[in-house]
Amino acid sequence: MSRYDLVVVGAGPAGMTAAIYGVRANLKVLLLDKLAPGGQVINTNEIENYPGSGKINGAELAVKMFEHTQELGVEFDYKTVTKIESLDSIKKIYTEEDEDVIEALTVIIATGTRPRTLNIPGEEEYKGSAISWCAICDGAKYRDKDVVIIGGGNSAVDEGTYLATITKSLTIITDFDLTADPASSDYLRSLPNVTVHPYKRVLEFIGKEGKLVGVKFADKETGENEQVVNCDGVFEYIGAIPSTEFLQGTEIIGSHGFMEVNERMATKIPGIFGAGDCISKHLRQVVTATSDGAIAAQEAGSYIKALKRQEI
Repeated sequence: MSRYDLVVVGAGPAGMTAAIYGVRANLKVLLLDKLAPGGQVINTNEIENYPGSGKINGAELAVKMFEHTQELGVEFDYKTVTKIESLDSIKKIYTEEDEDVIEALTVIIATGTRPRTLNIPGEEEYKGSAISWCAICDGAKYRDKDVVIIGGGNSAVDEGTYLATITKSLTIITDFDLTADPASSDYLRSLPNVTVHPYKRVLEFIGKEGKLVGVKFADKETGENEQVVNCDGVFEYIGAIPSTEFLQGTEIIGSHGFMEVNERMATKIPGIFGAGDCISKHLRQVVTATSDGAIAAQEAGSYIKALKRQEI
């Protein structure tokens, strides 16, 4: 049985920052993730608002963060956490991969989110082929073709700006309007091959002979004025679902599955902290995730010091 001062679950920007701050506080740290380090940021083509980095590819930023953890000696392992138990001062972490139980004095949960889907006709049939959630992964195959983006938030606008540079046409269908920062939204609207349809509801993905050929949509409020836009591919950016299923039924899960934490990133369970996109918060950006991770690790260190004082 392995025992650590701090186990960080999730190796996105929040988790990697927490691991960095933890090891620099002389804690024995284990960083866990079921996938490659980086989280959703690896699917972002360009990040322009992370201080000190200028314009940088999301995957490149993720690699730099992970390399930083390894330079400091953070232990990393590929594990899928299925349950966390809090037994007095010890936390027990169970994983899908083996029967060994990991023990820790503190846990920081930074599991992030995954893309939300529409659950409309045609989505299941074409997802993973003509319907994608990652422009950096799949955008290249739509060079000089017609593409639709569904959504109008930060991800939709950022990825749309990239896709507009390689596609023949880009149509954006959103149930409100473009809600990303005004400068980015205005720039995207200004591009000659971009058309925006605000306040619309997507009804169906249309196929012909096993191939996606269009998207049907209508007015959001009335359902009237149905239209079809022809396309070769679709990218969905309609929000995210927190990856917190393994915490369901515990007192730390709040609205819509997001973790409830205080300003110190502490949950209602002593010694368990949350950080990043999986917590209830107003702004989900790389810079806020790293801030959460730093605070959570600092508080985890303080919690451990308090535990050790009680043992004296």
